[in-house]
Amino acid sequence: MTQDFTFRLLNDFQRDFPLCPKPYAVLAQQLGQSEAAVIETLQSLQDDGRVSRIGAVLRPGCFGVSTLVAMAVPVERLQEVALLVNTFPGVNHNYQREHEFNLWFVLTAGDAPALARSLRQIEAQSALPTLSLPMEKAYHIDLGFPLQGGAVRRHNNLPAAPQSLSSEQKAILARVQEGIPLLSEPYRSMAEDVGVTQSVFVQQLENWLQAGAISRWGVVVRHRELGFAANAMLVHDIPDQAVDRIAAALAEEDAVTLCYRRPRHLPNWPYNLFCMIHGQCRSKVEATIAHLRERHALGDTAHAVLFSQRCFKQTGARYV
Repeated sequence: MTQDFTFRLLNDFQRDFPLCPKPYAVLAQQLGQSEAAVIETLQSLQDDGRVSRIGAVLRPGCFGVSTLVAMAVPVERLQEVALLVNTFPGVNHNYQREHEFNLWFVLTAGDAPALARSLRQIEAQSALPTLSLPMEKAYHIDLGFPLQGGAVRRHNNLPAAPQSLSSEQKAILARVQEGIPLLSEPYRSMAEDVGVTQSVFVQQLENWLQAGAISRWGVVVRHRELGFAANAMLVHDIPDQAVDRIAAALAEEDAVTLCYRRPRHLPNWPYNLFCMIHGQCRSKVEATIAHLRERHALGDTAHAVLFSQRCFKQTGARYV
């Protein structure tokens, strides 16, 4: 297959993936290829790690609870503790970052008590404290990753309303969390796994998309495997009365792939605004951060830049 064909599969279908009986045939028609070629290429992209999955990016706060967790782990124990954290099914992203708090992971659960139990278990089994930083407000979160610069985004200002799930909806969500299979009629297969009709399954997806509970539906790529190896978490200590204004401005920047507010934990963690910046090399990311801080008059604002060093786990969120 040509590089252009592969690029378009990676870049053009990160959202608005077809919700029809034969979605890969629709992609094939748009790309001038066969359905078999589309499925084969996507399988290859999953096998080599460039594609994490095809399916849902679930909006935080809709299907359960989640938090960003930081740990200060002695260097000699980092691998051990990271692998321990990975054993918890609610952990979906787990990174080593350059900071005193050197292990960062996202933990999800169906409700707050279950999340608290997981945190207590991680602390007990690792004999280390955790710093829990739940999201307070999202300004720009996982609306696609443009592979040639620019912004692939469509702002969704709907509130992250919690979804009250029936047993059938929980079963559908559990299947959705695993991603779309690479089959000619994937939704039929997914519906059969759950024990509902294809029309019921697809209608539920459409309802969740319309409600904003699913942020996007499509190809989910892995940045590092695509050459964006420089991944930095830029954090600032913004005065509470100014954080919404500054965050909204930063969220509009093409270089900012994620932007959200989380609580401070004084005295160890004074930062409340988080931005993710991705790039192909460290120097370019550093230059981007310097320009952002200058352009938004943040030069005198306390900040930290936490480059990722290792990815221990990267999967979709699991609430059920």
